[in-house]
Amino acid sequence: MLTKILCLIVITMVFFLENSVADNIDGTVEGLTERPNLFPRFDRYRQSNHIHHQRRRGSNTSNQVQANDDVRADDDTTMSDDDRSDNDDVSTSNETNNNENKWFIPAVGSSWHWQLTGEVDTSHNVDIYDIDLYDSPFELIENLQSDGKKVICYFSAGTYENYRSDIDLFPSKTLGNIVGGWPDERWLDIRSSVVREIMEMRLDLASDKGCDGVEPDNVDGYSNDTGFLLVAGDQLDYNRFLADAAHQRGLSIALKNNVEQAEALVDFFDFAINEECHEYDECDILKSFTDAGKAVFNAEYAQRYINNKQKRSKMCSESFSLKMYTLILPLDLDGSFYMNCED
Repeated sequence: MLTKILCLIVITMVFFLENSVADNIDGTVEGLTERPNLFPRFDRYRQSNHIHHQRRRGSNTSNQVQANDDVRADDDTTMSDDDRSDNDDVSTSNETNNNENKWFIPAVGSSWHWQLTGEVDTSHNVDIYDIDLYDSPFELIENLQSDGKKVICYFSAGTYENYRSDIDLFPSKTLGNIVGGWPDERWLDIRSSVVREIMEMRLDLASDKGCDGVEPDNVDGYSNDTGFLLVAGDQLDYNRFLADAAHQRGLSIALKNNVEQAEALVDFFDFAINEECHEYDECDILKSFTDAGKAVFNAEYAQRYINNKQKRSKMCSESFSLKMYTLILPLDLDGSFYMNCED
């Protein structure tokens, strides 16, 4: 009799414990906060135009976060000196060398047009268009692709631009010095987990809009006066993070400038975009990309290449010898004129 009573007591306790755990789990799930909507205008456009593009292959929704005060309070932007030096040898899950057509990789010698402001001129007979992620509507991207062009979408990964739609997500402690020559921009602390989460959201937007690849700008903060004590290892770690995050979403990714780390990053990035490597006599450093069968796109702004045919011809000859595709463009990248070395 005593044994039966004890068994009933144990069964009753187990029943109450199971229901208590289930209640707690349900409460946790119900309490989750959805990820903030950073781009309501794009959502309205998508809904009204019945856009059916699904998220690209490998998009990891577990990385979605609510950038609220709790997340910011938990943000750890500190890295030890040992950790920074170790980053020079970091090896991540990047699969660039075994791509198997998971994402687009521009071939050496591919042609391009680069326009980040103004109404995009879609008349150029080129392989690739590089346009602004935020300002380019889905319809523009779709039309370019329908015309046989690949579309690269630009955003800044290393600076805070005070006119973008997600500016309120950046904690003040992640904002550094004003970028020289660009008063609307401030350097970001690329060690911050919140900064990285925001960049993943931007990559999600690129995937949702149907971009074939991305051009994350300002990925050389460590060599600038950012206001943070960034070292080369910090930059390598961040840039490799960006490359892996892009590839997880089926996006190609460019290494923008940062020629000093080109050789260390060539296996992680799919092509390179440079500004004025002829002007600064550093084009040969990007040979690591063309040697790996990856395109290098360059833009020059100097007036002498516009006005002096002989100097332009000499520069273009050097560009051809390095298997680069060079444009001569306005500094504002507004499409007001366009010259390439094949003209």
